Amino acid sequence: MDFSGKHVVVTGGTGALGSAVVGALLHAGARCTVPCMVEVQATRFAYADDPNVTLIDVSNLANETGVAKAYAGLVASGGLWASIHIAGGFAMGKVAETDKAALMAQLDTNLISCFLCCRAAVNAMRGGGRIVNVAARPGLEWRSGAGMAAYTVAKAGVAALTVALAEEVAKDGILVNAVAPSIMDTPANRAAMPKADFSAWPKVEEVAATILFLASPENKVTRGAVVPVYGRS
Repeated sequence: MDFSGKHVVVTGGTGALGSAVVGALLHAGARCTVPCMVEVQATRFAYADDPNVTLIDVSNLANETGVAKAYAGLVASGGLWASIHIAGGFAMGKVAETDKAALMAQLDTNLISCFLCCRAAVNAMRGGGRIVNVAARPGLEWRSGAGMAAYTVAKAGVAALTVALAEEVAKDGILVNAVAPSIMDTPANRAAMPKADFSAWPKVEEVAATILFLASPENKVTRGAVVPVYGRS
């Protein structure tokens, strides 16, 4: 896949999956803009000093003004080819134990942030482009969301947003898709579930490969898909 000359935004780009995506994009020739809390996250980001990576300080992707400002300069700098929305957050919690504040936190972190970034990306793209969102397995398989209903609702919203937006902007040459990972093989997940079968979990590099195709110029027809990336789990 060739991203030469393509400008790509990756939210959540300093995390485990995000770093794998950014690394693959750089290898394919892309220029990457990564919204993040620069002082906090740049120190542990492997690509912070890469000349084709620009880190921009965005402390809250659920803040409408902050997101609009982050994307505002992209048209002037040559336009935007793709926007990949990995940023999000997870929290367990049964419905009986989840108050409104906890519900809204999950909606802000996962759904509202994705919606605002999608909107900003569509407005920054000229002549077509690609958007890739990150849903989750419980967002497709609702029964598996027992014990994490707020997270499940938010990720189901990301899936629905993806399909609806794909229909809206197809005529503009913008193809919108999502991936829905199961639990991925990351150091944090291994530490949280030390007795799990790690070999069954999809690797972040494998999930990144699917994201890269959906975001690439080689993807000419796929839109409105929410692709399960479960591995053998």
